[in-house]
Formats: sequence, structure tokens, C-alpha cells
Amino acid sequence: MTPRSTSDPTPIDTRLRTPELEEQIRRRAYSFYEQRGRQEGHDLDDWLQAETELPGRKAKSASA
Repeated sequence: MTPRSTSDPTPIDTRLRTPELEEQIRRRAYSFYEQRGRQEGHDLDDWLQAETELPGRKAKSASA
């Protein structure tokens, strides 16, 4: 198993997700898709990037 770099984003624990949080992630990821000119093939990258930008995300990881 390859260790993760400390700069790799760690996805939000799915047990902590609320419907509101899922919607925020979805909207932010979609905005990345639109900024790229609706070029397909980056959905996972967009989703993970959106997760790292959410409020409270860094506070949660800093306390871990």
C-alpha cells in the first residue's frame, strides 16, 4: 500500500455528510465543470476539490 502524501486531500467521511453538505459539494464541483467549459472527464477531481474547499473542512482535519 502506498502512503498518502500530506498534501493529498482526504475525502470527507461519508458518515459526517448531511444532505445539505452533499448539495454544497455538488454545486461547487459543478462550478469547476462550468469553469472548464463543460469539458467532461474530471468529475472525481472536481468533487474532491470541492470537498477540500468547504467551510469547516480544514478545522476538522487540523483537529485530527
